[in-house]
Amino acid sequence: MLDTLIQKILSACVYDVAIESPVHQAPFLSKRLGRSVFLKREDLQPVYSFKCRGAYNKMAGIPKEILVKGVIAASAGNHAQGVALGAQKLKIPAVIVMPTTTPAIKVRSVKARGAQVVLHGDSFDEAFAKSQELVAEYGYTYLHPFDDLEVIAGQGTVAVELLRQLTRPVDAVFIPVGGGGLAAGMAAYIKYVRPEIKVIAVEPEDAACLDAAMKASERVVLPQVGLFADGVAVKQIGENTFNVLKNGCDEVITVTTDEICAAVKDVFDDVRSVNEPAGALAVAGLKKYAEREGAGEALVAVLSGANVNFDRIRHVAERAEVGEKREAILAVTIPERPGAFKAFCEQIGHRNITEFNYRFADENEAHIFVGVTTDPTTDDRTELVDRLNAADLPVVDMTDNELAKLHIRHMVGGRSPEAGSELVFRFEFPERPGALLKFLNKIGSRWNISAFHYRNHGAAYGRVLVSMQAKVSEREELLSYFDDIGYKYFDETENPAVSLFMKG
Repeated sequence: MLDTLIQKILSACVYDVAIESPVHQAPFLSKRLGRSVFLKREDLQPVYSFKCRGAYNKMAGIPKEILVKGVIAASAGNHAQGVALGAQKLKIPAVIVMPTTTPAIKVRSVKARGAQVVLHGDSFDEAFAKSQELVAEYGYTYLHPFDDLEVIAGQGTVAVELLRQLTRPVDAVFIPVGGGGLAAGMAAYIKYVRPEIKVIAVEPEDAACLDAAMKASERVVLPQVGLFADGVAVKQIGENTFNVLKNGCDEVITVTTDEICAAVKDVFDDVRSVNEPAGALAVAGLKKYAEREGAGEALVAVLSGANVNFDRIRHVAERAEVGEKREAILAVTIPERPGAFKAFCEQIGHRNITEFNYRFADENEAHIFVGVTTDPTTDDRTELVDRLNAADLPVVDMTDNELAKLHIRHMVGGRSPEAGSELVFRFEFPERPGALLKFLNKIGSRWNISAFHYRNHGAAYGRVLVSMQAKVSEREELLSYFDDIGYKYFDETENPAVSLFMKG
């Protein structure tokens, strides 16, 4: 299979739609990490991602008598635009089935390339099922986003260019992984031509399907995946891609949402490009590797895409400083008496306060939700927490608490003794009209909602916090309602952020 794949990569037809993307050095990252860092700029492709390579290579190899019937794909992102561009170039019909949750900008981009868009379902699985119905009805050729040898070969041309452009010694190449098409194609060629170069796959911690497969020595299906880096939110690595990566990948590095946000900022600082979360994923992994390994040869990361909604940049900016370890998010309890806030500020010292939320708790104490700048090169955050605790200002470090960062920091009003027994949940609602109504209709009048918080993050799913007036004994019954609704949820009732800022 490997020899066949190499031949396909070397003969791939991609440059009718793709450019030979440049390799740029990242001066700020290089200086900070003590390594020469290079970025392969696939974010500069005509559709702002590498996906046009594989999609076009697949289409170009289909016999004309079949191709004229048209092609179809199920995608909410970059694959859709790659297919639309390729079909436009070949002057053939293209149908893209997209979930109804797909942001309008992506729908418009696909339509602008002349493709027909069919909006169906809330998820990729539902869109895929619809695409297969249309294949059976109209005879379209289905184009898989990653698990196809011709698609993999098209993506492998990124590695052909890279090794021709960068002849100096290279320690490792970092590649983002969703279904694995780009990583498999690049790994096959890199290991064939320069086996001394490490190929390192990078995945989000909450969507690490390759990491799970490597540990199990077989493909596994993740029960659920995080949606922040939606371009790589895949539950199972491809069969063909895993067959390549299980031997061609040297390591899988997983990164957090905050680390991805910090990488987006790093890319902007160095090359003035705003990458989507999945696009900057490889940079997050590169940073983690460099901090672990220290000095050495050059490192290369693939910037895989820049199709980001403008309103999503706000969320990325909020999390970037935490991802860089330049900000700590703390819940601090102070005595409710004059001068207590001044005493707290004295313990903070020279550090800047980036955020401050205060709520009267009772006549004895108050709880502060505070953001504080920290020095990422030292143990500053730990020292600050120890210093506050030693001054009888109890601290809960919430820097890694998703509920606190997504919701609590933006909520006003604090705790309500009148609310009684509450169970608190965090949801990911489909970002479409009727999603909330579906939730409310299912819950009905059985339980009262005592707190609700929602923010649009420019993604296909909205993050929602819901507090229900329900007893602990009713938890299982309530969860059965949530399971029927089908929205992804997390029980946050015992989260310390809830205890400090929500419960009476």
